[in-house]
Amino acid sequence: MGVILAGCAGPSLTDYSDRTPTLEPRTFFDGTLSARGIVKDFGGEVIRTFDADIQASWNGQGVGTLDETFRFDDGEIQTRTWTLTPVEGGYRATAGDVVEPGLMQWQGNAIHMNYVLRVPYDDDTIDVRLDDWMYAVTDDTVINQTRMSKWGVKVGELVLVIRREPASNQ
Repeated sequence: MGVILAGCAGPSLTDYSDRTPTLEPRTFFDGTLSARGIVKDFGGEVIRTFDADIQASWNGQGVGTLDETFRFDDGEIQTRTWTLTPVEGGYRATAGDVVEPGLMQWQGNAIHMNYVLRVPYDDDTIDVRLDDWMYAVTDDTVINQTRMSKWGVKVGELVLVIRREPASNQ
């Protein structure tokens, strides 16, 4: 039984500690970034596509701000401003629609964050847990895969590619 359970366990950040290129939030999330992605439903069908612009900066105390604007294929526009505050073991990640802040941690080429986001649903909102993994594939490109769940049941997934713009464009 232990072997079966071990096979179901998710990845750990230590699995990526020796991988390169190194992904450090303060280095990657700095300046102008862009993203393109998809939203999948619980069955894996792509139900939306989007692009996003991200303006990232850090103050003298090491606090990061990520200003994000998402444009979805159905015309909806969403904005989110993340604040990344240094804490022991990583950054405390908060935003206006994040009802349970995440702890952003990283090793090697990976960043992991787990948090609860309040999202629009029909004419109301629901709180959804996001298990967020980012992997650097080059110094300027990260692939982000996020599992969305409610009461432990998968309700969707986000997959996106984030690119940092060259310094000359900033």
